[in-house]
Amino acid sequence: MPGMRDITRRIKSVKNIQQITKAMKMMSAAQLRKAQERVIAARPLAQEPSEVLSRLVGVASDLSHPLLAKREPKNIGYVVITADRGFCGGYNANILRKSAGEIKQLENVSLITVGRKSRDFFRRSGKNIVAEFTGLGEDIQFGVAKKIAQKVMDYYIAEEFDEVYLVYTEFVSALTQNPTTIKLLPVEPPAEEGASVDYIYEPSAESILSVLLPKYVETTVFRALLESKASELGARMTAMGSATDNAKELIAKLTLSYNRARQAAITREISEIVGGAAALE
Repeated sequence: MPGMRDITRRIKSVKNIQQITKAMKMMSAAQLRKAQERVIAARPLAQEPSEVLSRLVGVASDLSHPLLAKREPKNIGYVVITADRGFCGGYNANILRKSAGEIKQLENVSLITVGRKSRDFFRRSGKNIVAEFTGLGEDIQFGVAKKIAQKVMDYYIAEEFDEVYLVYTEFVSALTQNPTTIKLLPVEPPAEEGASVDYIYEPSAESILSVLLPKYVETTVFRALLESKASELGARMTAMGSATDNAKELIAKLTLSYNRARQAAITREISEIVGGAAALE
């Protein structure tokens, strides 16, 4: 059984850790509120243009654009979004497990990693990483999404990617985050059949699509970044809350052990005094 000095030292160490995890939980909670507001605001802005664009592509099937080109999927591109750091429960592990499982079934796959965790994981796995983005910070800016989207479009237009998939974590709540994979390129019309609609293009369908298509890719990547950041903060808040609670339970157990050790020491000292007094009689 450890001595009282060892138990006291361990209690102090656990209390220090508890202070750190509690502070991290509070910081994540404060940042999560802002991140959640940005996600809610970004969802309609990303969803509506994609629906309009998909319908335009479906109706105007004679249009041509490099981002609409469909090719035999020989070379697949994956954009995998994770966090730069840990302490967020299973957030990084879940998205890496999902992307690795999908990539394992394919032959020619190239990766664009977003976040240090995805970069380090796939670098250790020996995968082909053609671009990496790290240090995005807590406040995701649209300019970062534009850089990532531009890199994706450059590879697709150069025919180095025949298809591009985006893997990120969709934010549901602080307790629930869903790893998600969507097909980013080529842009495809919706699967459901609807009534045919005639559109009047001004100045022309080609010029409209030449602007809308890059914006679609940029806004989709931006939304994925916002969803992932909110998911990361929610997972970190939950993980740090659990760590704080566990530290509290551990401190209680260590305190009980300390009290037992102290009681045993007092009892031993009393026994020694009584035994010494009996020996003097």
